[in-house]
Amino acid sequence: MQSSFILIVIAAYFLLLMFISYLTSRKGSDNDAFFRANKSSKWYIVAFAMIGTSISGVTFVSVPGMVRNLNMTYMQMVLGFFFGYLVIAYVLLPLYYKLNLTTIYGYLDQRYGKKSYKTGAWFFLLSKIVGAAARLYLVAFILQSLVFDAWGVPFVVTVVGIILVIWLYSHKSGIKTIIWTDWVQTLLFLTALVLIIWQVMMRLDFSWGDTFRAIADSPHSRIFVFDDWASTQNFFKQFFSGMFITIVMTGLDQDQMQKNLTIKNLKDAQKNVVSYGFAFAPINFLFLSLGVLLLIFAQQNGIALPEVSDNILPMIASNHLGQIVLGIFIVGIVAAAFSSADSALTALTTSFCVDILDMKKTDNSEVERRNVVIRRRVHLVMSAIFVLIILLIEAIGSDSIITAIYKLASYTYGPLLGLYFCGLYTKVKPIDKWVPYVAIAAPVICFIFEIMMKQVFDYQVGYELLLINGALTGIGLWLLSFNNSQLVTRNS
Repeated sequence: MQSSFILIVIAAYFLLLMFISYLTSRKGSDNDAFFRANKSSKWYIVAFAMIGTSISGVTFVSVPGMVRNLNMTYMQMVLGFFFGYLVIAYVLLPLYYKLNLTTIYGYLDQRYGKKSYKTGAWFFLLSKIVGAAARLYLVAFILQSLVFDAWGVPFVVTVVGIILVIWLYSHKSGIKTIIWTDWVQTLLFLTALVLIIWQVMMRLDFSWGDTFRAIADSPHSRIFVFDDWASTQNFFKQFFSGMFITIVMTGLDQDQMQKNLTIKNLKDAQKNVVSYGFAFAPINFLFLSLGVLLLIFAQQNGIALPEVSDNILPMIASNHLGQIVLGIFIVGIVAAAFSSADSALTALTTSFCVDILDMKKTDNSEVERRNVVIRRRVHLVMSAIFVLIILLIEAIGSDSIITAIYKLASYTYGPLLGLYFCGLYTKVKPIDKWVPYVAIAAPVICFIFEIMMKQVFDYQVGYELLLINGALTGIGLWLLSFNNSQLVTRNS
């Protein structure tokens, strides 16, 4: 009965997405609509849609679960997020709009050269496809556990089915459709979050005042850590890591910036970034508050919690809160996951077509038709790669997906941070053909450094690894620039 109910909820949800896709693709499904939504998006629509893109299904499940081991210290990183969004709005966006870019990595071509440009694009493709697949894996795993295991459906079939649905509603008009599907999905998952909190309060027999007091009095309500410099939860590590993670995972990420670039002018795009940057603190605080309430609920009812923190909310929602809450939870997590995955799939297709295949906008109708065919094939291939990576993650496993994603970002976005920082704030002019080697060497050195710090000093390197990675890339670019100037001097 439970699995049938969930399947009905999911089917109704998919039909809604397909209807939105039909409406948005009627007026155009060419490459300009797919890549930039014809530069016609309203900033307030994009701002609300980007909340869903940034939050994802991982946040829906992992953030409440992390309260058990890390309390509410994640808020330290969330506070850093906002200052990162200010940098994006007033440093990066003016650059992107000035250059009228389709993908943001076109800047690297103008600043350094073709090799650097391709390097930046490939690092994005690697980072995004693994990170997005990890986010979607969590939802696929939950749906498999709650629905498809009971029917004997293999996990691979579940994954293929989910990716197929995303491909179906996104392959025609791309970002033009995604903006509106993400807008609806953001509304649904925020509504689901509030309703789940309300339902837990009812079962605890808490008023709003009781809820505030219970959260404030809980030992898990601790937010700030100033007294332990070795801890990965130290305030300064978390705050500055949050700031720079936002800069690289949003400002240097084609997935996140593609929606911004569909807005007609810079001023409206800045309004978009600042407004949804404001929204992150209260939304994440609600997720963490839900985590505290779930721990209180489990304690009062003698519920044994699963070892994996990511499983706390799914287990309680499916087994202890009733059919209504289960339906709300399914809608919320699927909406959050899809709003992130569909956007990522579109961005990956865009970046590969524009950055790797050098696909340009053209007035030649025959060339445009051929480009549309190529773009649709790339979109299909990216979907297939999603499936393969999700199955690989299933084979490896992870306790907390969100921690794994941020760790991956520290390695793969570090070179992008170094490239853009040096490009914007220095006059270095490295030898372009050697830049890929620097971008690869920096993460490798960081990996060795992390292992040595743990073994020699018993120090656990946290998200500050991103800054170290970016700094190493910057040093490498400076050395290449020095050699380049020496070569120019000798030749002259």
